[in-house]
Amino acid sequence: MTPNNPLLQDFDLPPYSAIRPEHVEPAIDQILAQNRQAIAQLLEDQHAAPSWAGLILALDELNARLGRAWGPVSHLNAVCNSTDMRTAYEACLPRLSEYWTEMGQNRALFEAYSALASSPEAAGFDVAQKTILEHALRDFRLSGIDLPAAEQQRYGAIQMKLSELTSQFSNQLLDATQAWTRHVTDEALLAGLPDSAKAQMAQAAAARQLQGWLITLEFPSYYAVMTYADDRALREQLYAAYCTRASGQGPNAGQFDNTPLMEHILDLRQELAHLLGFAHYGELSLEGKMAESTDQVLHFLRDLAQRSKPFAQRDLQQLQAFASEQGCADLQSWDVGYYSEKLRQQRYSLSQEEVRAWFPIDQVLSGLFAIVQRLYGIEIRELQGFDSWHPDVRLFEINEQGRHVGRFFFDLYARANKRGGAWMDGARDQRRNASGELISPVANLVCNFTPAVNGQPALLTHDEVTTLFHEFGHGLHHLLTRVEHVGVSGINGVAWDAVELPSQFMENWCWEPEGLALISAHYATGEPLPQELLGKMLAARNFQSGLMMMRQLEFSLFDFELHATHGDGRTVLQVVESIRDEVAVLRPPAYNRFANGFAHIFAGGYAAGYYSYKWAEVLSADAFSRFEEEGVLNAETGRAFREAILARGGSQEPMLLFVDFRGREPSIDALLRHSGLTGDAA
Repeated sequence: MTPNNPLLQDFDLPPYSAIRPEHVEPAIDQILAQNRQAIAQLLEDQHAAPSWAGLILALDELNARLGRAWGPVSHLNAVCNSTDMRTAYEACLPRLSEYWTEMGQNRALFEAYSALASSPEAAGFDVAQKTILEHALRDFRLSGIDLPAAEQQRYGAIQMKLSELTSQFSNQLLDATQAWTRHVTDEALLAGLPDSAKAQMAQAAAARQLQGWLITLEFPSYYAVMTYADDRALREQLYAAYCTRASGQGPNAGQFDNTPLMEHILDLRQELAHLLGFAHYGELSLEGKMAESTDQVLHFLRDLAQRSKPFAQRDLQQLQAFASEQGCADLQSWDVGYYSEKLRQQRYSLSQEEVRAWFPIDQVLSGLFAIVQRLYGIEIRELQGFDSWHPDVRLFEINEQGRHVGRFFFDLYARANKRGGAWMDGARDQRRNASGELISPVANLVCNFTPAVNGQPALLTHDEVTTLFHEFGHGLHHLLTRVEHVGVSGINGVAWDAVELPSQFMENWCWEPEGLALISAHYATGEPLPQELLGKMLAARNFQSGLMMMRQLEFSLFDFELHATHGDGRTVLQVVESIRDEVAVLRPPAYNRFANGFAHIFAGGYAAGYYSYKWAEVLSADAFSRFEEEGVLNAETGRAFREAILARGGSQEPMLLFVDFRGREPSIDALLRHSGLTGDAA
């Protein structure tokens, strides 16, 4: 046993700087062994008449202890990935998978839950407690509690293998992203790139003791080249490297290839679904979601595609005509970002780079906090002197009328050995423990923005501002919960296709003049966003929204179709192509392997659930339309949203919560209106 293992100590916030790879396995092994003993004892004690405190709260305590050790490890593996930490993390995955399968197939535990659910005590349970028991009994069924012993064993083996394969997918994608760079010594090659992007590339080169500039596949670098580089060959080279990551195509073909992993993951998911009596994994995934059937999901997506496609075709025709005028008669995938930005500038006299100067990070944060303070009656302040995993990390505290509510970490910038994308995860859940103490929530909010360079503050594009608001919406859902039962506090127990409602909802304030006035000011002069620039931004809001909508629908349909039809003899690539036949307006080159980097569905929680983004966008647009009617900074409407949606977590069905806030079921009209997809596309 490692002496003074920080993962086995009691702590308020994780001691990140003290956690070493060699601490991980001993801590997890010890906690799992102790939990198993404690559960056996607990079941003996509760055998005659299980109680809420004796069963549920006691299990909450055991789960919290395991989460307290594993959460920081999982987080460090994502934000500070190293060979040793990865090895330690992966060594624990099968052990954790085995433990959770054991819990889900523990007949005595299942019987204790069933007995509690039908006990006299249960008659007095509140709605959150009843929901927790309903979810637990459903989850026992989905863990194979009713299967014969041999099939239960197979279920466990599948879950263990899936945890290994999905982690491997994520690792190979990270490795593939980092394996490709382009060292540039002739600045002429970077013509068109803004100074901020070149400064960031020079910084990346200097970090590796190189002269000149280093282009990487980290998103800020990739985005800058695809949007601004005049050199078409450079754009094509970067596009080819990016869209073939972790595949058998492109410059690093066959290195870190995720293709066999994808097929293996899909085979196992399908087998799991069949074991549990479902026709396919798509059906299994809908258990516990808002959507009622695979037909409903597919109808929703195809209906949206049918309404949006004419607008996407119009967007593309306009872009092709514009590119042709500029001397590019054969618009290709690597030209779209570049000519779109040029067309945006011509049509609206608006460039993303110009906008960036008005969104320095501290102004965006202070404006974001001002908005939520006004809407939800909370106060946010920055904390100093805490332990973290990187010098750029910041910590904030939320208070309400002098009462501590929760804290959140911000890790905002792209760097080596950090997983791409943006996400929120709960570092600690709100719960009231057996001794009556309220444990407050903590969240990690992670993005991959362009870091500060040359002594300037970090300046965000408006897209990055929107991403920040999105993730903060998830954070508020986790942090502003009033539920004290951990199983449904914060985002716990929330149907996956409703979990994006608070995040997409927050994005709306990035487009409202009242919101923009708070989150923007010129980084050098402090001047407010000029009325003229605001007008251009609002005019350009729905620029190419048809193309963007179809892109998301392509991903959603591909994901759902893939999981609903796996085993019909088609490869992943053939499914991609069939969906493109149906919805794509611009066909990418044959070597494109976007699926090999689609971590949301192969390494995240979105398998047969990527449609959730669009599903929840209908909810968020309609919810926001009440603010449009009553005032976008109306504190009364804000409190109503907080109490109906954010405060109640997963304690009730999302449709009930939505109707409670909106007074009716959602309509798709607000989404189409916000996206500019109404009227005639001609």
